[in-house]
Amino acid sequence: MANQNNSRKISNIDGNILQDLILRAKLITRLMGDSRVNALYKILPWASLIYLISPIDFISGALVPVIGAVDDVAIMWFGIASFIELCPPFVVEEHLAALTGEAPSNVVDAEIIDD
Repeated sequence: MANQNNSRKISNIDGNILQDLILRAKLITRLMGDSRVNALYKILPWASLIYLISPIDFISGALVPVIGAVDDVAIMWFGIASFIELCPPFVVEEHLAALTGEAPSNVVDAEIIDD
């Protein structure tokens, strides 16, 4: 029986951060437009973006500006990562395959039994 890898690989192996960010942005855009993704999940990226651009900092306030920037990035990362994790895995794999030009990794090879 073939081993099935349930982890989702979004990052590039070569470590190019800019390409990784572009890939994530394209993936999120495609997932936001996909009707198979729950509408409630689609609130996460929007809410984290609104928090990022909001003039009111709910967590750290204006007392410590460095922590303010760090928590904004953390909230944005958490919102996007949670959104991708909550989406159906086969939908994420399908969009990743379309974006990268590779075959989906969730395809399991059938076992062949010779008589």
